[in-house]
Amino acid sequence: MKEIIVTTSEFIPGKKITKIVGVVRGNTVRSRNIGRDIGAAFKNMVGGEIKTYTELISLSRDEAYNRMINNAIKMGANAIINVRFTTSTVMAGASEMLVYGTAVKLN
Repeated sequence: MKEIIVTTSEFIPGKKITKIVGVVRGNTVRSRNIGRDIGAAFKNMVGGEIKTYTELISLSRDEAYNRMINNAIKMGANAIINVRFTTSTVMAGASEMLVYGTAVKLN
């Protein structure tokens, strides 16, 4: 796999942006399941981390991030700057994880 620099900042120290390739994004929509919801309901009564939801969000974040990187590589970029994550509810029990940034060429 091609190595690509990914950062939330506007620049990369010691590097010069030679071309803005464009906006790149990656997303995934995941839904909860009844088994997780039952376990989460019990955990909600006693408090603490709901690990099944933490795992679900982590997997969603990783999937969206990898899709963004693959998109940037296909566009010929070697870095992504100004990366941001966001989530939104698509329907009851389903959420989208979106990651986006600006694909650039560095020298």
